[in-house]
Amino acid sequence: MTVLLLEDEYPAAERLQRLLLQAAPEARVLAVLDTVAGALAWLATHPAPDLILSDIQLADGLSLEIWEQAVVPSPVIFTTAFDAYAIRAFQAHSVAYLLKPVKLAELQAALAKLRRWSELSVKTEELRADSADQPPATPNSSLLTLNSIEHLLDALRPYKTRFLVRQGEQLLPLPVAEAAWFLSRHETVTLVTTDGRRFVLDYTLEQLEALLDPARFFRLNRQLIAQLPAVRRLHPHFGGKLLVELHPAPSEEILVSREKASALKAWLEG
Repeated sequence: MTVLLLEDEYPAAERLQRLLLQAAPEARVLAVLDTVAGALAWLATHPAPDLILSDIQLADGLSLEIWEQAVVPSPVIFTTAFDAYAIRAFQAHSVAYLLKPVKLAELQAALAKLRRWSELSVKTEELRADSADQPPATPNSSLLTLNSIEHLLDALRPYKTRFLVRQGEQLLPLPVAEAAWFLSRHETVTLVTTDGRRFVLDYTLEQLEALLDPARFFRLNRQLIAQLPAVRRLHPHFGGKLLVELHPAPSEEILVSREKASALKAWLEG
């Protein structure tokens, strides 16, 4: 993910870059600019970034002037010490409007929202392509279209609050609050509740990561997402890694990489 950062205060820019790399380690900041004029010149000569992180007040005016003077297709997350510009901000393809000092959990939530927007855009294009290629509707093709629409609706819904899980021959609604952690093994994702019950879900961890509130859930590694109350202790491990003690305890050790360790600590601090 490529990011353009617009901020006229050096300490704030440094802090925001640190938060961004904690929230999205794959992010790459292309440039840090402090003026409206500089941003307009940069956008006119470079491909649009995947995301713009922008303060409202820059050195030579309001950053909102950028979107009033140019067509900027990139989504934007605004960061500011003032809430007076929220309405104008949301007219500029804004994903979120975060008040300073920006908290890691808030930035993570905004990036999760951006991922859901991106998934929705991809699914919409796929649905349009499928509709263009499909012959006149039959019962089966109508079902496929309804399934595609259901996936689109899923992407628009707020963070998930419950799962429909199978228990024997029954389907039961399970509140997300009862989930301790989610484990992926051999292409199967299992939800483990706070009291140790286990249910197989028809989701990938990547899908769950977009559906779950990042203020409450954290992806510890490629195999596991945990809810905050399930994380009991952290133990230092070799190479700067962290050994995470969960409740209920998994059958194997859960390690967090050195690269994600600081993000995990920040998430636990809130």
